[in-house]
Parts: sequence; structure tokens; C-alpha cells
Amino acid sequence: MQLEILMALIGFAFVSSITPGPNNLMLLSSGANFGFAKTLPHMFGISSGFSVLLICVGVGLGKMLEYYPPAFMALKVAGGSYLLFLAYKIATSGPIGEAENIGKPMTFIQAALFQWVNPKAWVMAISSMSAYTSPDQYTLTVFVIALVFPLVNLPSVTCWAVFGTSMKGFLQNRVRLKYFNYLMASLLVISLWPMLR
Repeated sequence: MQLEILMALIGFAFVSSITPGPNNLMLLSSGANFGFAKTLPHMFGISSGFSVLLICVGVGLGKMLEYYPPAFMALKVAGGSYLLFLAYKIATSGPIGEAENIGKPMTFIQAALFQWVNPKAWVMAISSMSAYTSPDQYTLTVFVIALVFPLVNLPSVTCWAVFGTSMKGFLQNRVRLKYFNYLMASLLVISLWPMLR
């Protein structure tokens, strides 16, 4: 892969990883409700799961969805339904003390599997495989993309978890936490808008 293409890929990976989306909003909420240490498996699950998704899209899953639109529609419906469920769970979270005792942050496996129903992850995966693979070195470039993304993605998602964690003290107040959780749930629902267009 040429250096200028690699730099463009890194830029795309950074912008698409740092901007708000379902993963980042859930990390912000998890950091605020459970703290940074308990959010680590969620963060690593996102990066690992997305890397696996990239490889699968690169070896042909993306083409199958392109040629069979009902499969892509089913993916959108499943992803949208799951995001609505997660928004409900966030909106109905209790105070931080209760959240730590009753609620649980997303596990590594749950976060990795979530990438398969995350509409933003699919758009990122298909876009990167379409734009940054090279026909003469296809397999190599698929694996370079699958390696670059987690290296860029992990620091990006960490920012969201750290920001959420830094808000934990401010959110000890029940009213503030309630409105914060409502806001996070609303933003998660709004993040569905690009998928519905």
C-alpha cells in the first residue's frame, strides 16, 4: 500500500472512529455509569469486533449484501431494533451506585458482536474496503485496513470512555444523571437517522 493511500486510510479511520455514533455514545454512557476500568472490555470488544467485520467484508460479505438488498434491509432492522433496546436501557438506568450494583457494562464479546448490527460500522467497513483496497494487492490491503483500524480506533474510543468517566462525579446527582441518560438515549436514537435515509 502506497504511503499516501495509507495516510488517507488513517485519516478516514480517525474521523470515522472519533465522530459520534452508537459505539461512542454507549462508551460515554458506560464511562459515566460504570467507570473507565469496567468499560475497558467494551472498548477492546469494539476494536476487535470491527477488525473481524472488516476482514469479512473484505473477503466478500459486503458484496453479498450489495447483491442481495433484503439481507442488508434485515441487518438494518435488526441493528435499529437493538439500538432502540439499548437506548431504552440507558434511559432507564438508575443512579450510579445502583448502576454499579445492578447494571452491567457491555462485555468484550457483546461489544464485538454488536459491530455486526451497528449500521455505522457496516458503512465504515464497506466504505473503507471500497476506497482503500488495491486490486493488484487485494488480500494484503484488506489485512492492512483490518490492522490500521483498531490501531486508530482504540485511542479514539478511549477518548469517549475517559470523557464519560470524567463526568462521573458531576453525575452523582440523581437529576443530572437522569437527564444525562435521557440525552444519551436520545442521541443513540438520533444516530439511527442516517440508516433510515
